[in-house]
Amino acid sequence: MTGAGSVGSVPRLVIAAPSSGSGKTTVATGLMAALSARGMAVSPHKVGPDYIDPGYHALATGRVGRNLDAYLCGTELVAPLFAHGARGCDIAVVEGVMGLFDGAAGEGELASTAQVAKVLRAPVVLVVDASAQARSVAALVHGFVSFDPEVRVGGVILNKVGSERHEGLLREALEAVGVPVLGVLRRGARVETPARHLGLVPVAERAADAVAAVDAMGAMVAEGCDLAGLVALASSAGPLVGAAWDADEALVSSPPPPLPFPSLGAAPPDPPVGRPGGPRPQTPDGPTVVALAGGPAFSFSYAEHAELLTAAGAEVVTFDPLRDEELPEGTSGVVIGGGFPEVYASELSANEGLRKQIAELAASGAPVAAECAGLLYLCRELDGMPMCGVLDASARMSERLTLGYRDAVAVSDSVLAAAGTRMRGHEFHRTVVEPGAGDSPAWGVRAPERRVEGFVVGGVHASYLHTHWASAPGVARRFVERCRTS
Repeated sequence: MTGAGSVGSVPRLVIAAPSSGSGKTTVATGLMAALSARGMAVSPHKVGPDYIDPGYHALATGRVGRNLDAYLCGTELVAPLFAHGARGCDIAVVEGVMGLFDGAAGEGELASTAQVAKVLRAPVVLVVDASAQARSVAALVHGFVSFDPEVRVGGVILNKVGSERHEGLLREALEAVGVPVLGVLRRGARVETPARHLGLVPVAERAADAVAAVDAMGAMVAEGCDLAGLVALASSAGPLVGAAWDADEALVSSPPPPLPFPSLGAAPPDPPVGRPGGPRPQTPDGPTVVALAGGPAFSFSYAEHAELLTAAGAEVVTFDPLRDEELPEGTSGVVIGGGFPEVYASELSANEGLRKQIAELAASGAPVAAECAGLLYLCRELDGMPMCGVLDASARMSERLTLGYRDAVAVSDSVLAAAGTRMRGHEFHRTVVEPGAGDSPAWGVRAPERRVEGFVVGGVHASYLHTHWASAPGVARRFVERCRTS
């Protein structure tokens, strides 16, 4: 599953915290920006499945933010995927998830920041919210230092410190623990990072405001932290043995899709006549164009998905369903990832031409893969507003948050996987689709309750589950092969 390019010994740090809300996103993003401003090539990474923080990391570094998720991809891929992202960089900064030792529910350390730090042999910097404590900070840090001896906490950054006297008390207390203080951020220092029902507002929706926020984070960290000390700590990371992940070699080493393709259900109806400039049949020698949804409404996508599609022979072209009235010329398949269609429902609905074109493409039997936001977009309606109408289902906002890792098995043969294929996924949404599954469901999920979910209709695979294709590269090859033959 790995290819050319050594994992090697890129200097690296993991920015962690005792709990969510301690300020690790601000510190990690600010550190990335501060080091980049000093001319360093910084590789940005995020532990876990989150799509939003990597967008801020990308702004800070000018490089693609990449996820390291031991649950979705397997522990064995953490270091190769890290090395893939860190090629040619001077230093890597890895932002943790939740508290340092928090991971997949009921799975011990799996997918925790601590586990990733151990796999990467990287020192940890603990960001501590010190706003309501003094000497007790020593007990807190001591507990995190001693809980797992294999996790090396190499420094502390104190956040929300009230005054010089408060800082003095904290430093004095921490002397007994033997962990250096590598930064102090004052309580009054604030960066505007607005949030809503699923966390921070993504970079794609904030534009100039997001740039200003990242600049402010960088200035705050540069002023309050010991950058030289942090770089020195990163340089103490242990060497890693192995090779970097490579999309081309990942496809070579993955099992090929069965050919001819298994039955995908009843044959779709004859497609309507497309409009000029819309999708057209591909010739054997022509490009296999896969249209990848992007823009503010569909900003959730792992970079490795596009890389795998490209390695499988596709020409990946991004389109924005909010603004583009047509699919890219020659589109033979569509991938629609996650995002916030509920925020842009009226604008998406108003783009009637594109909605109809996607429906026509799906009716022709062409492959369409949709995750979460993409699922909502393919429904008849979202909060009462017309969507693509590809699926006989309706979607609406809900007050209930659905969140967590999922162990899934493909129930129906589809353009992504043969029935029986096991994959791990993640759900994160405040919406409901009714019904939750079609006559040919996409996945069977074992936990937290046994159920089927999603839709397989002709060449359409639509589901709430976010998956990481690096764990199963054959998904991309199967999808592109279906694009060629549909």
